[in-house]
Amino acid sequence: MKRVMIVGQPGSGKSTLAREIGRRVGLPVFHIDHIHWSSGWIERSRQEKTRLCQEVHAREEWIFEGGHSATWPERLARCDTLIWLDVPIHVRLWRVFLRSLQYRGRTRPDLPDGCPEQIDWSFYRWIWSTRVASRVQIERLVAGAPGDKAIFRLQSASEIRMFLARLPESSGTLLSCPAQPLVPRR
Repeated sequence: MKRVMIVGQPGSGKSTLAREIGRRVGLPVFHIDHIHWSSGWIERSRQEKTRLCQEVHAREEWIFEGGHSATWPERLARCDTLIWLDVPIHVRLWRVFLRSLQYRGRTRPDLPDGCPEQIDWSFYRWIWSTRVASRVQIERLVAGAPGDKAIFRLQSASEIRMFLARLPESSGTLLSCPAQPLVPRR
């Protein structure tokens, strides 16, 4: 485990999982929100986001969580491990609401400085309106992943805890992985 790609919809726990894996195995963590946004909630240009993603992909080791799907093919080609957090919509919306309250007026660790958390109803509407199309896009990504990737589809907090329990502290490798892939191949 040297290059880990984590995907999932908003509120699925990508940032939290990335930080915990990074802490356990000693890999650097990169959050897409640091690439997507600059201070003051200013969205970077598509070209700049692509360039910054490519800089992360070129590194020898990383945990990279999040979107900018235009760069997913390159990220998938470089990763050795793909984790899909496929969490139900009601759980995701609740988590986004809780983090909005927890960090209200402050910047979360997965965001650049100057992006204070707020309750943004348009973001909730976007999460709801993209719930099907975004999930289908991730399903296609996972289904098309090369056979040499370790793939994990985690759908609940208990599955995430079990996954983390298999990770050794600071060795950079997984302990015993399940014999069967967690995501069926098509």
